[in-house]
Amino acid sequence: MPQVCTICTHEDRKEIDRALVRGESMRGIVARYGTVGRMSLQRHRKEHLPELLSKAYAAEEAARAEELLTDVRRLQVKTLLMLQEAERAGDLRTALAAVREARHNIALLAEMRGQLDRRPQINLYTHPEYIEARTLIVQALIPYPEARSAVVRALESSGNGRG
Repeated sequence: MPQVCTICTHEDRKEIDRALVRGESMRGIVARYGTVGRMSLQRHRKEHLPELLSKAYAAEEAARAEELLTDVRRLQVKTLLMLQEAERAGDLRTALAAVREARHNIALLAEMRGQLDRRPQINLYTHPEYIEARTLIVQALIPYPEARSAVVRALESSGNGRG
């Protein structure tokens, strides 16, 4: 049965972890928390602290992302209020600008939620180099009619057709 980490079960674990993260000396930590040993601290720092720091970083990133999302939502509310005000005032130029901003806000929110992907999409089946390679392969297989037919069927079944 594996040995239980004495630092993980220590009543002052949070403070010990903070001291380790701050880079305090092992001697200083041992002196402050007399019930912990230097080897236990080293083992804990090596085996358990990286996982803890990773979880803390992930939680911090999630909180930061949520904060950004909240900021964009607030911006959208302000934009829509400005749009209403411009419409009431009959200021069509400002209203149109607010509509554009609202549209950008919606796109940004969708992007942040993973509902909009702005990365370029490439259709390999219509890419000139793919068409050229496909043609060369099919031509090279002319002396082997069965293999050529099998390759052509495979290419056609992938949805690209013959050219």
